[in-house]
Amino acid sequence: MTRRTRSTVERGGARVLSVYDGFFTGGARIQHTTVVTGLHATTQQRHSVLGLARTTTREGTTQTADRDGSWRRLAGAGVPVGALDRASGSALRRHHLAALGRAVGAADLVLSLKEQPLAALRRIDTAGTPVVVSLHRSDPEHHEAAVTDLVDLVDRGTVAAAVCCARSTQRAYHAATGIPLAQLPVVPNGVDLQRFRPSACERRDVRRELGIDPAAPVVLLSARFDPMKDVPLFLRAAAAFARRRPDAHVVLCGAGMSAANPELAGLVSATLRGWSGAQDRVHLLGIRADMPRLHNAADLVALTSAYGEAAPLSLLEAMASGTVPVTTDVGDAAAMVGDARLVTGREPGAVALAWEAALDAREEHLARILRDRPGLSERHCVDAYAAIVERHALHDVLPTAV
Repeated sequence: MTRRTRSTVERGGARVLSVYDGFFTGGARIQHTTVVTGLHATTQQRHSVLGLARTTTREGTTQTADRDGSWRRLAGAGVPVGALDRASGSALRRHHLAALGRAVGAADLVLSLKEQPLAALRRIDTAGTPVVVSLHRSDPEHHEAAVTDLVDLVDRGTVAAAVCCARSTQRAYHAATGIPLAQLPVVPNGVDLQRFRPSACERRDVRRELGIDPAAPVVLLSARFDPMKDVPLFLRAAAAFARRRPDAHVVLCGAGMSAANPELAGLVSATLRGWSGAQDRVHLLGIRADMPRLHNAADLVALTSAYGEAAPLSLLEAMASGTVPVTTDVGDAAAMVGDARLVTGREPGAVALAWEAALDAREEHLARILRDRPGLSERHCVDAYAAIVERHALHDVLPTAV
């Protein structure tokens, strides 16, 4: 298998293959998709994406690749995108590995979305094609085998770098793996400021659709139904908040955040039984494709995660939309929200009080958030990845005469 030379890569632009373990709603996939579409549109690099599964089941929700928002964004941007014909959790068979090998062989560099695809990449001959991994958590041991794959491929020289979306990610992976800091560069997440922007019209329209009074306080949790997100804490805080603000509404969206999830439905019923009118004020919306509209409809976006977060995209999307964030102290979240008053402890009453204080000071917080909004742009993230790709796609490739 022949790699292209430095001169031909420079003339035609590096061919870059991103490998996703699957297509399903989640911040890491949204962020990586933003980077790929940005690089494809603004550089000479030629990007493509391959999913290791055509259907993925998480949080009790099965998603088909071509119905996923990231797939549609990639296809709409002209990025070639495909998926292996298998379901998540099933074995990778010989023909799957052969297809992956062909895709890798046609690339000058592979971007692995998180560590999960590395198990498959270990099973093929990458023929010297460098791999760069993007890391999006602050708990390396969450997928124990995956971090072992990462260390092994770094030791082999296959993985050239692992890009961390947060300082907390870099610290955690350096401590857990011993990978040198030079191979763990930090590239903070960013968002598309054209998609996520303040809109009074969207605020009015979504509230009307959901039956929410224009003056009612609205708290949004945008997350999948996963222990990491600590949905029980959010609901207990919502119950405490409702006792102080009975006109409040709470909105939950993401994979598994619908009434069709019996575990969530039971949790809501048990936690909010003392909240009169909860049936009209708790909105379980599931997976949504209109997150900019939902952020505009909310006064606060809450993050109650217990662990694992690095640079939560929901906080960035909220601030870009002019919504005030209140978060637990996980990953880089406290630094991201930029005000200690917007960081809360893990007791429901404390969370509710932090929400109330943030609402009382909403105009003050908004003035700062909107002033600093340009710094949330994904542009810095795209530019940083462009440089990383060019550096490693040309690494150790000898020039030829022209």
